[in-house]
Amino acid sequence: MLNFIPASPQSPNNGPGWKETFVMATPHENVPPANLEGKYIAIVVCWLLGNGCLFSWNSMLTIGDYYSYLFPKYHSSRVLTLVYQPFAFGVLSILTYKEAKINTRRRNLFGYILFFISSLLVLVLDLATSGKGGLGPFIGLCAISGAFGVADAHVQGGMVGDLSFMQPEFVQSFFAGLAASGALTSALRLITKGAFENTRGGLRKGALLFFSLSTFFVFLCVLLYAFVFPKLPIVKYYRSKAASEGSKTVSADLAAGGIQTLPHQQAEEDPKQLERLSNKELLLQNIDYALDMFLIYVLTLSIFPGFLSEDTGSHSLGTWYALVLIAMYNVCDLIGRYIPLLKFLKLESRKGLMIAILSRFLLIPAFYFTAKYGDQGWMILLTSFLGLTNGYLTVCVMTSAPKGYKGPEQNALGNLLVLFLLGGIFAGVTLDWLWLIGKGW
Repeated sequence: MLNFIPASPQSPNNGPGWKETFVMATPHENVPPANLEGKYIAIVVCWLLGNGCLFSWNSMLTIGDYYSYLFPKYHSSRVLTLVYQPFAFGVLSILTYKEAKINTRRRNLFGYILFFISSLLVLVLDLATSGKGGLGPFIGLCAISGAFGVADAHVQGGMVGDLSFMQPEFVQSFFAGLAASGALTSALRLITKGAFENTRGGLRKGALLFFSLSTFFVFLCVLLYAFVFPKLPIVKYYRSKAASEGSKTVSADLAAGGIQTLPHQQAEEDPKQLERLSNKELLLQNIDYALDMFLIYVLTLSIFPGFLSEDTGSHSLGTWYALVLIAMYNVCDLIGRYIPLLKFLKLESRKGLMIAILSRFLLIPAFYFTAKYGDQGWMILLTSFLGLTNGYLTVCVMTSAPKGYKGPEQNALGNLLVLFLLGGIFAGVTLDWLWLIGKGW
């Protein structure tokens, strides 16, 4: 069990008040004490933090019709995504390699603050240029997209690694929040498109509203992560448990929660107690899960959002068609991430997961022939299925993989899986350009 012991107020390191000190003395169970508080609040906060992680980026994707209007020659939805991903993947590769030595609190706060600044800069750029197109503003927008990628690498890898040594419900809630950001921005886009006239001025009002909301929301996430999340008892329990198992990444978060970590007395006598598998060993043991994440997203991003934004032909829904498709994908992606909460519907077999993920590649010819010969109803159905399976399989993999490892190993594995996820996204958005073959630029 965990011991939270108030340090003596006379201690020179404690200041005038009492401060919790965690004594790492005994092995810990896999489940926290039944009376430990804060689980449901933590689930809600994880959902909000996941939402804030991608709210700004999804806003940029969802107002793609505005950017297509401003920059008709630049394939903005594809280019912005292609700029975003190398920064996200490259930075996360470095952070994953150095994961065991990185201050998780500083990493996540840097990411959320960068999201906030970048969202604000989108507003500033549009206001400074009075909503005009051209190469200069487009390069500025690409630079901001790259900054979103850097922020994503810090936050998504850091948060998933942090939550992987806590409860699976926290990981599920964070990933549900990621999907909810897409669903919310799609819903807001449909509302703003209906509320404003479909003119340049109307599109711009919707875009400005989007990034005003995203700037405010990401600022809220900075406050939640800095001042609320680390003080929840259940979060302090799991971070203290990870610290007792040798994690060096949680010290600042524990201090923010009012806990000081003391050296493990038994660890000095038995150094093996704090030994952990290397990243290479973890990857080799979980290579199927890593490939699962890569394959899920290489397929999804080869279709969404570029193909759905540009290559679906003309239909009775007109300019609403791409927005409806993207909204259906996002809503079904969100629904899919809640299905594994029903234990009898959760797929945990490693072979079963790989078979299900490989079978999704049949969607490529299905989308091609539906775009060419089918009507909009079939396309909406296929898009919904793409989103549903993306969300469902993501949560199944991410909540199954960390089981059975120590806290520091779970943190490292969470980072590795997110690295393969972003690698799949990077490959997917690159392959997405193949849809343009034979179509003309």
